Amino acid sequence: MKIHASPQRPYQEVGELLRKMITQKEYAVGERLPPEREIAGMLNVTRTLVREALIMLELEGLIEVRRGAGIYVINDNPSPPAPAQPACNDAGPFEMLQARQLLESNIAEFAALQATREDIVKMRQALELEEKELASGAVNSSENGDRNFHLAIAEATHNSMLVELFKQSWQWREDNVMWSQLHRHLINTSYRKQWLDDHKKILATLIKKDARAAKMAMWQHLENVKQRLLEFSDVDDIYFDGYLFDSWPLNSTSSQDI
Repeated sequence: MKIHASPQRPYQEVGELLRKMITQKEYAVGERLPPEREIAGMLNVTRTLVREALIMLELEGLIEVRRGAGIYVINDNPSPPAPAQPACNDAGPFEMLQARQLLESNIAEFAALQATREDIVKMRQALELEEKELASGAVNSSENGDRNFHLAIAEATHNSMLVELFKQSWQWREDNVMWSQLHRHLINTSYRKQWLDDHKKILATLIKKDARAAKMAMWQHLENVKQRLLEFSDVDDIYFDGYLFDSWPLNSTSSQDI
């Protein structure tokens, strides 16, 4: 499938094609759709693009993603178009993560040079809150500690524009229906324990004022987030063979180039 330049995002174009297949009865209600891998091959697109299109159709109530069983058509009558969302809020979850990697890795690099003792205290307090939230054991426990930690790093730059950029990107994540739908499939808190460990590694680099290490640690943290979300969101296979939004190979870039 060739993605054409249009107001639609690529995953929306793929979603339109899949929707037509369903509404034109190529796949009847109750039938199982082919696995993501096969759909990607049929349409000559990446599996991430297919995955985001399936999330869109799931939100419309056309399909149901059943963990370990596959993707089933549950309705062939599309819902009315949703009201227009705020700018950028129709971005796919992995597109959002790519933007966060680019923004927050550079924020962390600068914060390492600017952070004060008070900034470090705020970060430690955020990690303590994150640990308490995890200790509750609730799958749907709040993630205030996570947000507070990332916000404290942005505030450690002492640049109000960078702080506002971070706040806006986080709010887009909170308001994004596709991000929320992806998180609905998370069934335990083990991933948050890994991310807490990542946060501790980031804090260690900031305490040492090692700017390059801070940038690398934040980049790797968000790469780990992406990999874990890919794993949880793929009901056919935990392995993935391609990306729509490739990560910039930060670890292969020389220090003088970044």
